[in-house]
Amino acid sequence: MEYKTENNFFRTALLLAVFSALGPFTVDMYLSSLPEMMNDFGTTASLIQASLTASLLGLGLGQLVAGPLSDVHGRRKPLLISMLLYFIISLACAFSPNIGIFVVLRFFQGFVASAGLVISRAIVRDRYSGVEMVKFMALLTMISNVAPLISPTAGSAVTTFTSWIGVFIFLGLLGLILTGVATWGIKESLPVEQRVPSNFKGLLKNYGSLLRNRSFMGYALVNGILFSGVFAYVSGTPFIYQNMYGITPQLFSILFALNGLGIILGSQLVKRLSEQIGEHRIFRIGLLIAFITTAIILVVVLVHGPFIALFLAIFLFAVAIGIIAPVSFTLAMESQGHIAGSAAAVLGSLQFALGAVTSPLVGIAGEDSAVPFGITIFMTSILAVIAYATLVRRSSSARQVS
Repeated sequence: MEYKTENNFFRTALLLAVFSALGPFTVDMYLSSLPEMMNDFGTTASLIQASLTASLLGLGLGQLVAGPLSDVHGRRKPLLISMLLYFIISLACAFSPNIGIFVVLRFFQGFVASAGLVISRAIVRDRYSGVEMVKFMALLTMISNVAPLISPTAGSAVTTFTSWIGVFIFLGLLGLILTGVATWGIKESLPVEQRVPSNFKGLLKNYGSLLRNRSFMGYALVNGILFSGVFAYVSGTPFIYQNMYGITPQLFSILFALNGLGIILGSQLVKRLSEQIGEHRIFRIGLLIAFITTAIILVVVLVHGPFIALFLAIFLFAVAIGIIAPVSFTLAMESQGHIAGSAAAVLGSLQFALGAVTSPLVGIAGEDSAVPFGITIFMTSILAVIAYATLVRRSSSARQVS
């Protein structure tokens, strides 16, 4: 089968984007319900946000398991089993009797959802390389980020007719649909002869080689650190927008969706520029935009500036993420084809593990202060610049000298 025709290019991206979208749906769809859930469970904003942290940890740690499993057993089988488990766990979330059990279930929901993220990326590396992979990742990023456009709005639509419980029933049905897609729509992309041996020592060796690769880890850390800023936004803005600026849950969902458009815009810029100015320069442009916009966000929250200034700064930060995500993936994965599942797992798990750190930080001053959010998101851009300068640039300089 020829995958490099235009129609198959788009069809493959669309199918893989469906599985990539499961992460955003798992994280975003219940965001507008967080204040309602806080009242229903009789708990605090921090504990409700812990359910978000738990799902992010699950999404991060799960990739470290699903990625290597897909290197050993192929891409399709682990994906199918994970989607079936997602269906079961989502229904369990819907009927959680208390906040403690709900938080635990959210971890496992994120854990099995992670297979969609990491295996879809490994399939990309199986099939594409070079500029073609940059273009494919830009297209995949664009389609995948329809999910943030849809998921909060879908969540609000569901809660118009029912409570937050309906959101998790919806997610369960989504998992059931994806089980069908994995069964009939996804073809195996990793031949048996290219799979790695199934042993724990080999797994540790693969991860060790990735962690020692300065260039790979530099791009992975920049990507992961900046995405942790996205999760700070995801965790903090439901309370900042609604409690501090009086935004309704329905309007919040619309505004949240617009930031998904920002990521799509950034990924489209990458697709257009990739053959003109090169991936490395595009990456630096995205990093600069992220630094400037997060600095503006910090200033706005410190002076309690107008809502429009905060929203526009976050929107442009989303554009920067759309630029950085496909390029950093391509630059990191260029030489990792033999262990694409493990490499994709490191890239993805860093995003969610670091996001699990930043998400609770935005609420440490209570639900009526945006200052921790501003400080947290600005620090992510500072740390990303440091990671780039100390790992990627220094690694490039060392290669030039040698």
